[in-house]
Amino acid sequence: MAKVLVLYYSSYGHIETMANAVAEGARSAGATVAVKRVPETAPLDVAKGAHFKLDQAADVATIAELADYDAIIVGTPTRFGRMPSQMASFLDQAGGLWMRGALHGKVGGAFTSTATQHGGQEMTLFSVITNLLHFGMVIVGLPYSHQGQMTIDEIVGGSPYGATTIAGGQGQRQPSAIELEGARHQGQLIAKTAAKLFS
Repeated sequence: MAKVLVLYYSSYGHIETMANAVAEGARSAGATVAVKRVPETAPLDVAKGAHFKLDQAADVATIAELADYDAIIVGTPTRFGRMPSQMASFLDQAGGLWMRGALHGKVGGAFTSTATQHGGQEMTLFSVITNLLHFGMVIVGLPYSHQGQMTIDEIVGGSPYGATTIAGGQGQRQPSAIELEGARHQGQLIAKTAAKLFS
């Protein structure tokens, strides 16, 4: 049975929702799944002033525990076409794991959220995937077996590089049914891949 970590950062709850869908998908493939978040680094008054969602249920992850999982699926919103500083700061602390190759051969994936269709989803995914490749991980994206991402009947996220959602300029749009299905599909594929590699 694969052991999967869904590791995320979410300012307003959109990625939190996607993370739970990714976890559902991984569990549907028989994996043991933990959903954890990275620490908030914005000062409390700034976070409150920006109306960040500070009451998230997930426990805060530690760097040391990353090596305990067969797969790590990283979710983060975009900040100007790349991952935000909260996630980057967390991953930057993993130098010790990198030095000893603790994540070599483990399965990785990424998912993201942007305000608009053209807000840098694929660049943000690559900013995460680049880190995972440096750690020596095997990357699983969101292939077109999730056919919902090809629809032209509605505005929808999705990318072969990972599941995505579009939040709206004021965060008013929640992940759609198609986007959540994409997140579940990616989680399931990653869990199945990890099970094959570590069985």
